[in-house]
Amino acid sequence: MTQLLAISAGDPAGIGPEIIGKSWEERAAQSLPAFFAIGDPRAFAAVWNGPVQVIGEPSEAAEHFARALPVLPVIDSGGVVPGEPDLDGARCALQALEMGVGLARAGTVCAIVTGPISKIQLQKVGFNFPGQTEFIAEACGVSRQNVAMLLAGPDLRVVPITVHIGIAAVPAALSIELIVNRARAAAKGMARNFGIDRPRLAIAGLNPHAGEQGSMGSEEAEIIIPAIEILREEGFLVAGPLPADTMFHAAARARYDVALCQYHDQALIPIKALNFDDAVNMTLGLPIVRTSPDHGTAFDIAGKGIASPRSMIAAIRMAGAAWQHRQTYEG
Repeated sequence: MTQLLAISAGDPAGIGPEIIGKSWEERAAQSLPAFFAIGDPRAFAAVWNGPVQVIGEPSEAAEHFARALPVLPVIDSGGVVPGEPDLDGARCALQALEMGVGLARAGTVCAIVTGPISKIQLQKVGFNFPGQTEFIAEACGVSRQNVAMLLAGPDLRVVPITVHIGIAAVPAALSIELIVNRARAAAKGMARNFGIDRPRLAIAGLNPHAGEQGSMGSEEAEIIIPAIEILREEGFLVAGPLPADTMFHAAARARYDVALCQYHDQALIPIKALNFDDAVNMTLGLPIVRTSPDHGTAFDIAGKGIASPRSMIAAIRMAGAAWQHRQTYEG
């Protein structure tokens, strides 16, 4: 398989087309692997002045990549107006996502990078998933419990154990099985995608001071510690449960390869504080490589020419590197 990446453009009214175009402009300076976009070519023309080459097959992308951004078209998204999402655009985004995942599963491309979508718009056209991660997992025949969302930047990697639920629902959602599954996916993901054969895992406590020996909560003793014991018995290198307020300074980060956090903001606040423009979302536990920039559609700035491509560039680079690591992974 050639190292050719597919990028689903996301919502055509968002910043996806702009940051993909800007990433193509940086292809040589950033030493990016060859890629093509999947989406409506008019969405690129609406926000970017660079050259676009419409292709009929993924195999045509490599010959055009040096001179223009190859775009594999999907259904007509109607009149594209940056910053104004509509149902036609949502259908376009969904078809681009479906096509990209299919190409990755078939081995036609080495990885898929997914552009930002509007969950609200997609739900209006029948998308019944919390996000792209869950959709891709099901498309690949993998249980949601066996995948993990990794947020990775130059200074930190984090995995939220529970995702996109209210804080009041977190304690009931946590279980020994869930923590163990997320940790297994994280450890295997470090080996497969980053070449770290014996990754060091750090698991955060749920409560302040990791429960303070039960005085601030019982979840550590009842759920988190038993999960850690199982993981250690399986041979994983695990530290925890650790107080979240002391896990993320520079000296602490040097002691682990990936941190597993009990809820969404416990993971995302430190990664965005440290690597706001460079963080990448990667799904671990899949048979394919999938990354995404760690930001949304940003409809408020779409079409203004000010969207930064840094996270998209990082997502493209990480996808290419992960594919390379997988070529030598034995597990």
